Amino acid sequence: MLGRIACTALLSNMYAVGVCEVDNLLMKLSVSQVMENGDRDIILPLMIKGFRDTARRAKTRITGGETVINPWCMIGGVATAVCTPAEYNVPDKCTVGDVLVLTKPLGTQIAVNCYNWLKNPNPAMWQKVKMVVNEGDVKKSYSRALSVMSRLNLGAAKLMHKYKAHAATSIAGFGVLGHAMALARCQKNEVSFVIHNLPVIAKMASVAKARGSMFQLSQGLVSEMSGGLLICLPREQAAAFCKEIESLEGSQAWIIGIVEKGDRTARIIEKPRVIEVPFKDKDGELW
Repeated sequence: MLGRIACTALLSNMYAVGVCEVDNLLMKLSVSQVMENGDRDIILPLMIKGFRDTARRAKTRITGGETVINPWCMIGGVATAVCTPAEYNVPDKCTVGDVLVLTKPLGTQIAVNCYNWLKNPNPAMWQKVKMVVNEGDVKKSYSRALSVMSRLNLGAAKLMHKYKAHAATSIAGFGVLGHAMALARCQKNEVSFVIHNLPVIAKMASVAKARGSMFQLSQGLVSEMSGGLLICLPREQAAAFCKEIESLEGSQAWIIGIVEKGDRTARIIEKPRVIEVPFKDKDGELW
């Protein structure tokens, strides 16, 4: 799963600029110097397999890479593609009246933290959280987060071309607001982004609230790993985009904000609407 998520996150940076065909991947692997030989012989091949399997799903290939010794066990890489101007989108064309669409729910970091607290009991961390979630909720949210983080943004990248997206960025460590701010600064027009809605993995908004200022979910600052694409679309195209991506992938996308005249900044309204995204099992049934 670590390998899958790492490759998915890497490819998302290409998909954010509309590059759908990645020519080449280099895999960079960090082997932990404190890992036992037996563990290393099992874990590292599984990480590599997950990375390779995801590359295959994306119809690209790994042609080389680098392996280093480190205190930590890590995996990542480099993606490259040779494109014509028609095959990628320079993310600088947002106009007043556009809307912002998000293709994956937020809350992956919160779900992973909750699972860690459950597996490695920390009374100080768990004391407030256990009032709003139970063990079953935590396991379901963790499973949902893994599904979200390992899902390729390839379908969204293809639809960006069809629906004439004006700009996009992938959501990762700086949270939805941080990445929205970075995207806003790139725009040629004098625009600003206003975010009204936050789609969040079920129960994770309650956990964030229970933990006070730890995650800053409602401020849009909670870190995400291998999140969705934040896409700026013409208003008249957004609903059709969301409908088609759900039809193709079985996963929702949400209109979360608008583009208005401004000074190339982004903000979240004081009390954003939190959209609870339900858990799903392997057959797509709601829990």
